[in-house]
Amino acid sequence: MKFFLILFLISFVGFSQEKSKKITPWTLEAAVEHAVENNLQIKQAYLDVLDAETLKLQAKGNFLPSLNLSANHSWNVGLNRNLTTNLLEDMTTQFSSGSIDLGINIYNGRRNIYQLMTSNLGILATKYQLEDMKEDVMLLVVNGYLQTVFSRENLIVQTNQLSVAKSELKETKELVNAGVLPKGELLELEATLASQEQIVVNADNDFEIARISLAQLLLINDYKNFSIADNDYEMVSSVIMEKSVDELYNEAIKSRNEILLAETNVEIAKTNLKIAKASYQPSLSGYYSYNSRVSYADRLVSTDDFTQIPFGVVEGTGERVLITQSETKVVPHLSILDQLRANDGQNFGLSLRIPVLNGLSVKNNVQRSKVNLLRSSNQLNQQKLNFERIIYQAYSDAKGAIKNYEAAKKTTIARKEAYQYALDRFSLGASTSLQFSQAKQRYDSAISNELRSKFDAIFQIKILEFYFGIPLKL
Repeated sequence: MKFFLILFLISFVGFSQEKSKKITPWTLEAAVEHAVENNLQIKQAYLDVLDAETLKLQAKGNFLPSLNLSANHSWNVGLNRNLTTNLLEDMTTQFSSGSIDLGINIYNGRRNIYQLMTSNLGILATKYQLEDMKEDVMLLVVNGYLQTVFSRENLIVQTNQLSVAKSELKETKELVNAGVLPKGELLELEATLASQEQIVVNADNDFEIARISLAQLLLINDYKNFSIADNDYEMVSSVIMEKSVDELYNEAIKSRNEILLAETNVEIAKTNLKIAKASYQPSLSGYYSYNSRVSYADRLVSTDDFTQIPFGVVEGTGERVLITQSETKVVPHLSILDQLRANDGQNFGLSLRIPVLNGLSVKNNVQRSKVNLLRSSNQLNQQKLNFERIIYQAYSDAKGAIKNYEAAKKTTIARKEAYQYALDRFSLGASTSLQFSQAKQRYDSAISNELRSKFDAIFQIKILEFYFGIPLKL
């Protein structure tokens, strides 16, 4: 019984933690971090970094000598000479051989050094590209997050306005019943209330669309439990607006990843040009080879016994001529180690290669490398021009958004006073419901415009701060 009780408690706690995790509101910082960690394009860029690091290992390997081992074992089946009978017989013999080959690059125009430099720059370039991709995702998340916040705040404002419209309609009914206002004045207010209800429905729909879009951007499938933090997002003064646009540009360009990437590509192009020119120079390499072999066939060896065998006769006397010959016997093959020592051989030397004429391939490679260098330099200049335009545009947008927000606040204050004045006149019967409804609609529109301009100003300032290197946070 205790076991099932403990198991139930563990399951309940785990379920509660998982449920709590699902409904925890997302802050902007958490949303940005999650997007960076889970974005598929960013994960793909991480693989590019790993691939660049592999190329660096390959470049380092060019400094090492090449070492290769080879072995061979063969069966010779068919007509072979039998050492015992000295006759050709149908038989099988076996042989083994092996070798060790060593090669080393002594000089090749410093190509290995330049290739290592290129691989290091390649890693740097992929990292800049990765960071640039992260920044693009961050800005997308910030834009989506602020759009969701705006939609939620707008829904709250419109819902409050709907409550006000209902209260005003109720008060108007009381005035009509008291004989202060004619009954026909209710029709316009009822139409205004219906219009406000439609605005609330649209605002709620916009909020749901913005919320789901943000969840999709974060690769979150649980749309139902996805929510953002309920914080106050007020306009605050930013020191970034106290700087001049030239100061912002000169400081931001030092750390922008797209600029650093373009500069790195120029350095890569310069190094590739050095690699191409190195092919004009001679190359010197050294080599060493050791080999040996083993036979598994029986062999004939001399014994300590000698015998005399006839070799011929002396002309004229007919006397036989005898020669002394050592007798032989068939013995097994030597041990493998003994044969390896007895049959080994070595080969070593230097190899010099001097390029003279290679179908203009070296010259063409050098020319292509020069063109690539010019292309990379032009791209760097273009990136600087583009970023200068972006900074000036962002600075202008931020200033314009702040001015627009300040103007919207003044408009809201004026519309509120006009609305209150119209409400007082309508309550006294001095104005029609149409005039009152128009004043209310203008006031509602001013509130929405102020809210939209506020979040637009916040976003524009955050973009400018982001370019300047200030972390994204609300």
